[in-house]
Amino acid sequence: MIVFILPLALNAQTKLAENIVEDLTTKMGERYLAQTDLGMLFVAEELSRSGSGGLDIDKTMTELKGDPAALDAALKFYYQYSDCNRQQLIANLKTLGIKENNVFPVATYTVNKFKGEAKTLLEDKAALIKSGGMPVLPPPGSAKVKPAPTPTTSDNDNNTSAEPASATTTNTTTPGTVAEPGTATPSAAKPAEDGYNWDVRTLFKLRKPEQLEELYGKEHVTSHSATDLQGNDAGTAYYVFPDTDNEMEVIFDGENGTTITFTKEHSKWKSPFGIKVGDPLDKVIKVNGRPFKINGFEWENGGTVDSWEGGAMAGKGVGVLFKANNTGDPKLYDQVTGGKKIKTDMPVLKKLDVVVEKISFKSN
Repeated sequence: MIVFILPLALNAQTKLAENIVEDLTTKMGERYLAQTDLGMLFVAEELSRSGSGGLDIDKTMTELKGDPAALDAALKFYYQYSDCNRQQLIANLKTLGIKENNVFPVATYTVNKFKGEAKTLLEDKAALIKSGGMPVLPPPGSAKVKPAPTPTTSDNDNNTSAEPASATTTNTTTPGTVAEPGTATPSAAKPAEDGYNWDVRTLFKLRKPEQLEELYGKEHVTSHSATDLQGNDAGTAYYVFPDTDNEMEVIFDGENGTTITFTKEHSKWKSPFGIKVGDPLDKVIKVNGRPFKINGFEWENGGTVDSWEGGAMAGKGVGVLFKANNTGDPKLYDQVTGGKKIKTDMPVLKKLDVVVEKISFKSN
């Protein structure tokens, strides 16, 4: 009987108990802040690379308990770091320092949830190793402990954001670097041949226009008044590479954060979540992990996201303005205009060819 019960118990782990989540997320946050755990550095890099870590990776890594979607993504990448091998994952969890009786539930939950993605995860990791994108630990004695971010009390869908002994695994010593967000180029985003780093993640810690000029040259930065996605006055914005496909709008608001907006297609910029101007609605739904709601077109706040409906981009400081390219048929277009909330899984939206017109990211 025991022989049959054990496999059933292993396969039944579909949710982690609150006390296990508390233990796990506390240890993950502590190890990440210490900057000496290769597994947590890998997880943080992959969360940033995928967009699952939001715009403030320090905040995300230390507040995983309050963000179930980010915690699941972190466990997926820890499974990837462990070569999608259950025994290696167990060994790494023990090294992480979580309580002994929590190790097996976490391992079982993780394997059950992500074993179907193992092939893709292993291929992606192999590509990282080949490209030199794997993180490495700082030289002994040089690791700088990160200060814990100031906790926030609440987030809403559209205006807030989220960017010890090493765990052992195979293929984790490939040369690379782990950059302090906002101060150095991440290992996975080396400068292009033109000398510029096109990874947007490096810019969210900037607080002054002079920093933009230092990075891109005074001749490539101008300023003038701007509006937000809803068309309201947003004050003075700074434009990098104005009037080109690579135009980027930056609004500084002191310690309240920096907002970066894109309105041009065919840009070189690598944005969080991989979403760009011109992307179809279906892609945004896929990245969010579920349909969401937008405001009806041709109305107040028309075409902007009303709610991410608890998806991956909820509370991550992402704002999107959509437009419909095919508006010639009033019978179709009228279904999604006016003062109504539109669910993005409506079939008519595909016929209208709805795409991203403008996208903004706000850090804090």
